[in-house]
Amino acid sequence: MTADQPPSRQWLLTLPSLAWLSVFFVIPAILVIVTAFRPADLQGGVGAGWTLATLKEVQDPAYLPILWRTFWLSGLTTLVCLALALPMAFQMARVGQRMRQVLLLLVVIPFLSNFLIRIFAWKSLLHPEGPLTKLLIGLHLIPENAVLLNHAGTVLLVLVYTQLPFAILPLYAAAEKFDFGLLDAARDLGAGPWRSFSKVFVPGVQRGLVSAAVMVFVCCLGQYVIPQMVGGTSDEMLGSKIAQRVFSDRNLPHASALAGGLMLAVLLPMLVVVIWQGLSRKEVT
Repeated sequence: MTADQPPSRQWLLTLPSLAWLSVFFVIPAILVIVTAFRPADLQGGVGAGWTLATLKEVQDPAYLPILWRTFWLSGLTTLVCLALALPMAFQMARVGQRMRQVLLLLVVIPFLSNFLIRIFAWKSLLHPEGPLTKLLIGLHLIPENAVLLNHAGTVLLVLVYTQLPFAILPLYAAAEKFDFGLLDAARDLGAGPWRSFSKVFVPGVQRGLVSAAVMVFVCCLGQYVIPQMVGGTSDEMLGSKIAQRVFSDRNLPHASALAGGLMLAVLLPMLVVVIWQGLSRKEVT
């Protein structure tokens, strides 16, 4: 889309994307929020009328530890994925075309298998009788009675494994367009390898960095399969509670209130950042 196109032409080009977002995001999000104000019936559906009782129920202080665990696990997963993905994207963008395709294939390969199968594989590896546990015991890195499952660290490990490709791909797309001659210029001016990487390359791929961070963080916030399969009872995330309210308790309004609160907690800060960036651009202009 070019700037000299008439507004009607621009709207016509963006109409399919707007329709897709409206049907599969905006309308379901509105339905989730509306359902939070409806009562639950005994059959597991949504009752008639309107009520604020569900909103009072989700203000239970018992949710605060779960909410805190959800955000710190998601935030730490995002930081670890970015720390691993940045050098990976840097190297992928610098190698030859043939090696670049091989590395891209290795990044995409996990998507060729089912998500649940990969989590089951980790559960088998980390089982007390699993090969990874036996290997670590054989190397005397952990005691013989160590249990690797049912820990927050295990949840973090599997979250990083599942979300790392979502960090690598946006960063690689940004690194591929980066002018690596700027790094040579920085070294000629006296900057060392780490300084040129952190002061030149990282700001140069800032958009990819933000995209990767948002993608990983948002995907982690709604996770419930990983905490349920490799975590313990004290490692529940908010997604686990939402799934429990839907499948076990059959309380759709309660689940909608939790999901709507989580959605607003993510969208409102992003909206503030977008507005702030827009105001900053106007001031610069």
